Amino acid sequence: MHSSIVLGSTDDLPDIGSSADTMISTSEEYRIGRQIVRGLRQAGRVMEDALLDDYIEGLGHKLVVHAHDGEHRFTFFMVRDDAINAFAMPGGFIGVNAGLMLATRNESELAGVMAHEVAHVTQRHVVRRAQSTQRTSMVTTAALIAALLVGVTTGASPDAMQAMIMVTQGAAMQQQINYTRSNEYEADRVGIGYLAAAGYEPESMADFFETMNTMSGVSASRAPEFLRTHPMGINRIAEAKNRAANFPPRTYDAESESYWLMRERLRVLMAENADKALEYYQQELAKNPGPQPDYVMYGYGLALKNRGLAADAEGVFTDLLNRRSDVIAYHLGLAESQMVAGDLDGSLSTFENAYRLFPRNVPVTVAYSEGLLRAGRAAQAHRVLLDLLNRVPPTSEQARLIAMMASAEGDMANAHYYMSEYHLINGDLPMAVNQLQLALAQPDLEPVQRARYQARLQEISKYLTPEMQRGAQRSRAQQSS
Repeated sequence: MHSSIVLGSTDDLPDIGSSADTMISTSEEYRIGRQIVRGLRQAGRVMEDALLDDYIEGLGHKLVVHAHDGEHRFTFFMVRDDAINAFAMPGGFIGVNAGLMLATRNESELAGVMAHEVAHVTQRHVVRRAQSTQRTSMVTTAALIAALLVGVTTGASPDAMQAMIMVTQGAAMQQQINYTRSNEYEADRVGIGYLAAAGYEPESMADFFETMNTMSGVSASRAPEFLRTHPMGINRIAEAKNRAANFPPRTYDAESESYWLMRERLRVLMAENADKALEYYQQELAKNPGPQPDYVMYGYGLALKNRGLAADAEGVFTDLLNRRSDVIAYHLGLAESQMVAGDLDGSLSTFENAYRLFPRNVPVTVAYSEGLLRAGRAAQAHRVLLDLLNRVPPTSEQARLIAMMASAEGDMANAHYYMSEYHLINGDLPMAVNQLQLALAQPDLEPVQRARYQARLQEISKYLTPEMQRGAQRSRAQQSS
């Protein structure tokens, strides 16, 4: 039988705490943050793209390593939202709106905003605000989570959910405004230090703030959302510039070409439809005849592929690979274009070549396993992805994907087990328990397999609140009826 995915220990499970707690512990912060992300994911607001995930996580952790923060487990994710904004949540969860990345002019500006959000977490501004006005802050946090989860369960539109959130936030805004401003200044000061230590231009944070402030001056009604959630002013920008000027002159060379490629990938994914994405690149090519930057051609290739013009897309990605065979995104672009064209053998050959060149690379392995699954080779797809996930913690999407592979293979016990891990990663403990019980109900389980499932079930069950236990019982009753 297949071995289990290596996941975290019980440290990954929430610490429920007690009613006597007067401070939010880091484990409680994590539980709250994970609940909010779960709501965002269920609402379709979290972007599930292996290449973008790999990029934004890598950039975030390049900054975090200089924070020397052993308390928080940072998680970075892209949000499907055109608004120019980013936000830090309890527990080290940091969301970056697609609109923000598209508004930045270089990677240093993007890193600057992310460094600012990392500083909000490391300085525990959520907890410090709770200390200052504990009742208001705790009620607001609880209401915010409720707004998200109610919106999800009632099928509210993203706009309606955003309205609920804004009402919740607005109720506490007046009491918090002065404290928020001091937090913003501190996050700037600390974040600029992280930015410079990671090798990025320290003044890029102030540069981006200045751009946002200029946009606000042109039209107050069109002010970026970033300014509504991050109070700005001339003094704050000047202070950020002065802070950056204190760093000694040197070459800051952390900029990566991945930023330019992923920004174009994001542009294509966020387009209203495939026609609009292709139209954008056709206009760009018409405006600038002659050789184009590789990142523009990469976006053009993706737009062609998504529009179904697979042969043209293959030509673009082949040209890019002939120039740079070390860029993973080009290999995957070619393989996916071949798949769209119906060239299954060619696509799998391209995937296999990338898999050999970049062993155990997460985006490559995920894409290759998906290609194998489409080709009807579920057992091989299962083995390939399992080899990766036994070495790196899976995302919820990867856990869901390997569950699909096990199911296609007819291995229903492991399919339920992996779905349990999917729900656990998303913080839905009752559903995680429910899926483990379904796994244990499968016939012909091997003794080792049964023991593993039972141990995992006991481990998770310890953290179920009475309400969660009732939810798990309702799920079992519905499935047995």
